[in-house]
Amino acid sequence: MKTPLGVVAPALLASTLLLGLAATALLLWAPSARAATEAGATLRGLDASWVFIGAALATGMSSLGAGLAVAKVGTAAVGALAEKPELFGRLLIFIGLAEGIAIYGLIVSILMLNRLGG
Repeated sequence: MKTPLGVVAPALLASTLLLGLAATALLLWAPSARAATEAGATLRGLDASWVFIGAALATGMSSLGAGLAVAKVGTAAVGALAEKPELFGRLLIFIGLAEGIAIYGLIVSILMLNRLGG
């Protein structure tokens, strides 16, 4: 039985808003916690919260893009696989490339946070 999109969309929106509020709370709490443990939580005159926001955006937006890419590529791959099963290896590579987008965003955010600590 297919779930209508009208039922899924509000649940997806509610979970996105809840996660957004949780991330905002962490961003507001993290700089004060870091300042309490170290003297001066700045990176070359910038407030540390901008680095946290940048790292969160890098991870979040790349994960969102990877999810959309895997959805499109995965749908097409399953359709092609149903007609020609011998294409499995090639199609798996395309899905892996789409998932790699999230890994790149995670690496960028880790590099940003490492620069903050050093």
